[in-house]
Amino acid sequence: MSRPIVVRARLAPLLTALLVGLSLIASPWPLAHATDRPAASAASDAAYWTPQRMAAAEPVAVDRRARSPRPAADPVPPSHPFDGLPQVGTFFWTDGSNTGRFCGGTVVRSPYRNLVVTAAHCLRSPDPKRHLSFVPQYHDGQKPHGIYPVDAIYLDQRYYDLGTGAGARWDFAVVRLAAREDGADVQDVTGGFDLVPYPGYDHGTVRLIGYPGNSDTTHPKPLDCTSSTHRYRSTDPAAPGDFLEIACAGYIGGTSGGPFLVRDFTGYALIGVIGGYHTGGDFPDVSYSSYFTLDTLALYVHAVRGDTPAGPGRGTTSG
Repeated sequence: MSRPIVVRARLAPLLTALLVGLSLIASPWPLAHATDRPAASAASDAAYWTPQRMAAAEPVAVDRRARSPRPAADPVPPSHPFDGLPQVGTFFWTDGSNTGRFCGGTVVRSPYRNLVVTAAHCLRSPDPKRHLSFVPQYHDGQKPHGIYPVDAIYLDQRYYDLGTGAGARWDFAVVRLAAREDGADVQDVTGGFDLVPYPGYDHGTVRLIGYPGNSDTTHPKPLDCTSSTHRYRSTDPAAPGDFLEIACAGYIGGTSGGPFLVRDFTGYALIGVIGGYHTGGDFPDVSYSSYFTLDTLALYVHAVRGDTPAGPGRGTTSG
């Protein structure tokens, strides 16, 4: 990792904390912590998401990742299954057809200790999302840190308006969680990672984690891979933008929302999530992330303050 990127990774959490602090001082709105869903909701979702239902859940419907690998000139770093990290987990919900769905997410540090970052395409659909909850470190049918109902979803209005193609550069979302059944907030239980806007594109060592959509086992494990990232400038006029690109083998459909992680002085920092260019990649050996900017940080601030989220049909955007 180059020295400028190291400096950005160290300063970005301080910038985030400063902007959030200023936003809270100036905010006329009620704060997010006052809107947590009751413990009864957590208990209901915890009872609903049995190991069998979680294992039967399918990837989010808009996932377009191909099943055959793209020919590559250079060897692609391998991925391997593991038991996961406490800060990385899976959203589960049932859609309008009562089909179980899932998508990855990562706990980030926040003042009220209740925020998760994922890909916007995971949660953009207006279909009902029943029993929508987050399970940290889900693996082998287990919920080792409990289950946390979703309280609010923050997507950029442009992503709602433009869609997954034209809006690909805004394929990130911040999700506010209610407390666990016993009243514990997710970050108090799992810890969290720093959210880094403008992280730079060229990183020599990046950890990519994702939950695959099919597996030879009844209860799949997440995949782990270490590789490098660089800038990918889209040549598809229907999906414009600059994206983080990483080569890691085996990231099939279902890995959407999984984190791009780099080391920082606090442990790990989140610099991207699988999504963006063609919702994360058209081939399982190459993955993408939308580039985190002040637009990402703005969603984070809205979630912290408890602002009214954007939504389908609430804005008009031309680009």
